[in-house]
Amino acid sequence: MTVREKLRKIGFYALSVILVASAVTCTAIRIIGAGLSFSPELLAVESTLPAVNYNFGEVKKDSPPAKENVQVLSEERNKSEPPEDEKYKSEDVSGRETAAFECSMPTDEELAEYDKSHDGEEKYPVLEFTSVQGNMSYDGVQVKNSSSFALNIKEELEGKIGFSVDDTDEPQVLIYHTHTCEGFLDYDMGYYYESFYPRTKDKSRNVCAIGEEITKQLNSMGIKTIHDTTYHDDPSYSGAYYRSTDTVNSYLKKYPSIKVVLDIHRDGIGTDNSRSKPVFTVNGKKAAQMMILAGYNYEGIDEFADWEYNLRFALQIQKKAQQMYPDMVRPLNFGDFVYNEDINTGSLLIEVGADSNTVEEVRYTGYLLGQVLGKVLEDNKNK
Repeated sequence: MTVREKLRKIGFYALSVILVASAVTCTAIRIIGAGLSFSPELLAVESTLPAVNYNFGEVKKDSPPAKENVQVLSEERNKSEPPEDEKYKSEDVSGRETAAFECSMPTDEELAEYDKSHDGEEKYPVLEFTSVQGNMSYDGVQVKNSSSFALNIKEELEGKIGFSVDDTDEPQVLIYHTHTCEGFLDYDMGYYYESFYPRTKDKSRNVCAIGEEITKQLNSMGIKTIHDTTYHDDPSYSGAYYRSTDTVNSYLKKYPSIKVVLDIHRDGIGTDNSRSKPVFTVNGKKAAQMMILAGYNYEGIDEFADWEYNLRFALQIQKKAQQMYPDMVRPLNFGDFVYNEDINTGSLLIEVGADSNTVEEVRYTGYLLGQVLGKVLEDNKNK
């Protein structure tokens, strides 16, 4: 190894340590500042950060794969804006037109008023990135495997999942939110103000807005879906996973027909004086990249003995999303965790965007994700 290579390697590890330390410090400050109970488990949930090498600049799709995971950041904002009140329609592969996505872009006057309302506050940058590569891949499916399991993506994609969808009017999908109050920025301005607090009970501005878009799409495709918007993290953040488990179990008891249970979150990436958001573009419109979390039963819990079915389901979604909407998904996060995925064999946690994405960006991804899920479920339908 040359001296230059050694210095580069040392620099990479040093930067990784700084990023992780910054994330942990920032998370602790947010938790303490909100008067929340602190625990290692909570910290792990709040700090779902990929182990990456951050390269500043443009995404180079034709460059050879790097040895490490690659996440590309850019301060350059996409200047092209779609027309106001633009409607986006899509058609699933079965030929049925899905519900249109409607959005309205802010006017110059609204943006000026927003800036005026924060007059005197410090501004911090929002850095955009597109996560392009995991530490293992197969047939276009990228995975960040941090588990203790020797994953073979090809074998898992060829394996069966733990459920099949029926032709019925009974509910088959449940969307819920353990951290219901996770919120987003209002506008895509390339910066945020010091008073920005990424949690809100306004369901039109938190993760519930994503769940609503997913639900609309699945229902329009004939897959009966329930969207639960119970606040599990308010008034107390601590214990949210126990409360959301109770909510899910009550639905499963009432509707045994439910096969798929999705916990929709968002990520949080950044430091005290800058934030980062994952983005990609579809039909000329910016959307938030999403990340699927699939857990491995590293502790040998009896209730999570069928974890592999969840992983296979996650891999199918990952593959279909990449086929339908390239760059929609960050590398699938496969690790030694559970996060309520032991509820049934169709349980997954999905993070859509980060706190510095806008509500419109994550809503658009919810709309697209609904179509992806619909196609995956159609592929696994009882014939």
